[in-house]
Amino acid sequence: MKLFTRLAVMFCISTVLPLVLMYLTLTGRTDFNTDIFILVGAGFVLLSWIYSSILRPLDELRHATKKIKDGDLDFTLESENDDEIGQLTEDFEEMRIRLKESQEEKIRSERESKELVSNIAHDLKTPITAIQGYSEGLLDGVASSPEMMEKYLKTIYNKANDMSRLIDELTYYSKIDTNRIPYNYKKLNVREYFDDCAEEIGLDMESKGIDFAYDNRVGPEVLVIADPEQLRKVINNIVGNSVKYMNKPKGSISIKVTDIGDFIQCDLSDNGCGVAKQDLTRIFERFYRTDASRNSTRGGSGIGLSIVKKIIEDHGGRIWASSVEGEGLSIHFLLRKYMEVQI
Repeated sequence: MKLFTRLAVMFCISTVLPLVLMYLTLTGRTDFNTDIFILVGAGFVLLSWIYSSILRPLDELRHATKKIKDGDLDFTLESENDDEIGQLTEDFEEMRIRLKESQEEKIRSERESKELVSNIAHDLKTPITAIQGYSEGLLDGVASSPEMMEKYLKTIYNKANDMSRLIDELTYYSKIDTNRIPYNYKKLNVREYFDDCAEEIGLDMESKGIDFAYDNRVGPEVLVIADPEQLRKVINNIVGNSVKYMNKPKGSISIKVTDIGDFIQCDLSDNGCGVAKQDLTRIFERFYRTDASRNSTRGGSGIGLSIVKKIIEDHGGRIWASSVEGEGLSIHFLLRKYMEVQI
């Protein structure tokens, strides 16, 4: 009600003061020139008050509204008064800030979407080109022996699998972006679950000529609540990332599972190229690539580790990385153990 009070005071001054001056003049109790001087002075003070309290803030709001209409959100609106107009100005400034944040988020989302399409298009082009080349070789009779034909067909099959994986990753990303990941939580025995994963990964690493080590130090009774399919995606994405950036003649990957009280900790390590210290905190960001030129030759949409982070956090866990550049990378994540509540 501060503005109402001001307007009431202004009304009183603008009406009562002239009447008082008129009365004093008619009764001969003051000088006419003095009356005029007082009236003009009071009028000047009143106009200044009206301008500073009402007209100037409203004019600033009008200019700010025009800027927003023209798409300009790079300005600041400050309030000098603690009245209704001042509160209106503060609300207007808060609206501007939120509009600017929304605009920046939209621009960032559009940029990320374009980058995703560019990455996927680049990564799909590589296997498609290979499939075309080997298919032409088969049609032209280049693969003249059964062994060569089998080699060509295996390559075509593997490249088709790469394309399928990229499309699946893109589909999964769209679910993450709209928070529509289908979780099916169950009680999982930690030892049995990771033993099963390790057996599958071990066979795959053997076929790739990569050493694999597995160490599970969790008791046979320890359980977690998790989605087995999504947790397997976490492990496979991390291992696949290690394989992708393996730059040693003899690669090695290890998985270690330990019991640390209320949580189980899983450490997945490799002896690949590693990550620079300044990049460690950003490797889980969507589309972040530590070395654009290196990544462009190895493929990848740039969302694999962001998917991993999202799944672990949705399980109530935590994930982080450690690395020595040139020596390898380790990804660590925690999952809370399931415990029966005694009533």
